[in-house]
Amino acid sequence: MINAVNNGVWSGSWVAERLGVELVGDDELTDLLGLALRRNPKRAHLLVSNVLGKHVPQSPSVVYGYGFALGRRVRELLGAEEAGEAVVLGYAETATGLGHSVADGVGLAPYLHSTRRPVPGVAAAGGFEESHSHATSHLLLPEDPALLAGDGPLVLVDDEFSTGNTVLNTVRDLHERYPRRRYVVVALVDMRSASDVGRLESFGREIGARVDLVAAASGRVLLPEGVLEKGRELVARHEEGASSSAAERGLVAPRGGAANRNSPAPPKRGVAPTHLQGARGCVESAATAAWARPATDNPHPADNRTRQTRPHGNITRVELNWPRGLPDGGRHGFTPGHRARLEAALPAMSARLAEALPPTAHRVLVLGFEELMYTPLRLARELEQVVDAEVRYSTTTRSPVLAVDDPGYAIRSRITFPAHDDPADGPGERYAYNVAGAGFDAVVAVVDSAADTPRLHAPDGLLARLADHTPHVLLAVIPSYVPERPAMLPEPLRGPAFSSYPPDEVGWLLQDLSDVTLEAPTEEREEAIQSGGAHYAESLPVEYQPSEQYQELFQAALETTAARLAQAVGAVTEIVLTERSPRPVLVSLARAGTPVGVLMRRWARFRHGLELPHYAVSIVRGRGIDANALRWLAAHHDPRDVVFVDGWTGKGAITRELADAVREFEESEGITGFDPEIAVLADPGSCVRTFGTRDDFLIPSACLNSTVSGLISRTVLRADLVGPHDFHGAKFYRELAGADVSSDFLDAVAARFPEVAESVDAQAKELLSGDREPTWEGWAAVERISEEYGIHDVNLVKPGVGETTRVLLRRVPWKILARAGAGADLDHVRLLAEQRGVPVEEVAELPYTCMGLIHPRFTRGATGADGTAVNV
Repeated sequence: MINAVNNGVWSGSWVAERLGVELVGDDELTDLLGLALRRNPKRAHLLVSNVLGKHVPQSPSVVYGYGFALGRRVRELLGAEEAGEAVVLGYAETATGLGHSVADGVGLAPYLHSTRRPVPGVAAAGGFEESHSHATSHLLLPEDPALLAGDGPLVLVDDEFSTGNTVLNTVRDLHERYPRRRYVVVALVDMRSASDVGRLESFGREIGARVDLVAAASGRVLLPEGVLEKGRELVARHEEGASSSAAERGLVAPRGGAANRNSPAPPKRGVAPTHLQGARGCVESAATAAWARPATDNPHPADNRTRQTRPHGNITRVELNWPRGLPDGGRHGFTPGHRARLEAALPAMSARLAEALPPTAHRVLVLGFEELMYTPLRLARELEQVVDAEVRYSTTTRSPVLAVDDPGYAIRSRITFPAHDDPADGPGERYAYNVAGAGFDAVVAVVDSAADTPRLHAPDGLLARLADHTPHVLLAVIPSYVPERPAMLPEPLRGPAFSSYPPDEVGWLLQDLSDVTLEAPTEEREEAIQSGGAHYAESLPVEYQPSEQYQELFQAALETTAARLAQAVGAVTEIVLTERSPRPVLVSLARAGTPVGVLMRRWARFRHGLELPHYAVSIVRGRGIDANALRWLAAHHDPRDVVFVDGWTGKGAITRELADAVREFEESEGITGFDPEIAVLADPGSCVRTFGTRDDFLIPSACLNSTVSGLISRTVLRADLVGPHDFHGAKFYRELAGADVSSDFLDAVAARFPEVAESVDAQAKELLSGDREPTWEGWAAVERISEEYGIHDVNLVKPGVGETTRVLLRRVPWKILARAGAGADLDHVRLLAEQRGVPVEEVAELPYTCMGLIHPRFTRGATGADGTAVNV
């Protein structure tokens, strides 16, 4: 028997007799488990493990051995190859040490445990709820998010497996973000009801993965009707009775643990005098009476043995010389390399503890701290090998449990003290069970540095409470591990300091390069780009300054198309709100997407009263999206709410670029949830599912450069200007404020929202019910044109009104192809082509309104249709 039986009495019998609770199952089940009562409105009983090292002090070799053996069984189940790819996840707070031990048994498995302690600057890679617990929120805070992103088996470890809700919640959340083929659930005891047994298998079929279960023992808890209410009444009655009894006696325990070995011993722990045995429900045992504290000292009167005078309290700090940079546990991940460093350091650290123990100590407790279970366990196990004393191990806990000093009850005593690690959920009580009255000559309290606060050392703190019950308290503090983080990314740039947009319209996830000269003549840039000597994002074209005639064209086009634009804005926004997220985070692709993002934000406010966040980020063809911008977004928003926004699609190059970039980001960072599907006003290339229209028409914001985009340049990515922890760059052309029409454009379109509201509803409904699957017909057309015109490079074919306009404004165009009969949508294109001496060729069958072609062998001087000065 392990510890569940005292003088032939099972430590669950007290609860079983009073509530009618039955524990049925394997023969060893009552060896592993006792029963206690929770002060918890969600579940009356508590299964108290005798081999977990949480509530019941136990030999550290026994505690570690059970976890390690379970890990070995997992390794046998998986086989050596799959075990080598496994990741182990433990549950806070109770199973953090158990999960660590299982990971050791699996082999070279990295380990992570959930935590209830948020860490500033460390983004959560996931989280889940534990419905029956008194504290439900679990966070996953790996230093390396890729830890959860692999395809190998995920091993989930908890102390007990009852309903399975916690595990299913975890797997469901993680599988959405990091899908994998196999999961293994590990528990000390499998206590599922008959109705819950089949849930794992059916859940596995639901998600398309295999889910196995490994447990040391199995059984069931049979609960009679009304057990929750009966449990509450029993707790209340016992607390009230204990309070009255203690107040009447006014007793304070005369002994401090084993402070005086020559003084008369109290009654044997947990054994009532003969005349009281068999009547535990009527009176307290003599042991309880001798240790009861006055009710006025105890906010919870049943807290027996919790307070004494401190006759010989002695608190000594022990320096462990913890290895620099070694994590204190698995809160942020614990790798096989970390494990090897710990193994190497354990002998010297345990020797320091052994040296600090008094030579008279014959019974020693190593007491861990809430989630900090594994390191104290390993220290205790090592200490057990080098001292003559009996060594036991347990930890403090957040969980409130009734204490009853009876051999048939698992929680014999409770020490109560205030939380001392400044918890995020506020101050509260913490507990150490079965420590008071257990006859420990010394207690080694092991905490992390985040918990080494004034509250720990206060007169009512943990150390003082321990000193009330043992003559020697040793304190070992392990440095709290905080992952090294790259330089903090700055907050988004906003107008009027950066851009002419109001600050609430958009936040730019860019760095300001306004003071850097980046512009180069158009012909020089084109030659460098085509020769491979430079990337287009390493410089900027000289900003086009529109003529008076061109500005008049822009204004006429805006007046003509504003209502059409407003309808497309409304339609695409409604699709986003319906299909993507009820509160999306709009992330426009700078810079053509930015005016569209602002308009979508305005529509959401106009139609639904929503104030949606909106940011602009950089994406560069051939270089991908700004990974630092994605990191910033993941740290501040749920990636699943992010909707990327652009103005229009051409052949779909950026659509593919974004999909590839997001996939690479997920693989390298382990941060998932970003949907690469772009929402656009116009999708003439049939490249996306989320659009307002598939017509290729004039979007006036394509007619200009920065002066219709908040005076912001296109984005820049150059190694000497953009470091690994920097956002991509851009310039703010403050000097062009006199020509800025950014707000004019937005206001003109938004002014049409009321008149198009009904037609938007009809159009959105039609689009949502129709076939919107991409056909990529635009890409096929570009490939055909590229070959027909001898270009042989799809990147030099720019389809659609918007892309053709960009060619005329920024690149060196060769010729313009226009669909026969195209009307006013091409007035500005024809004017620009005339100004630059570029021919416009009408084509009978063209899937776009127009296309801009760049000569494939450009050198400076080859600006006309005949290719003069082109090196062949």
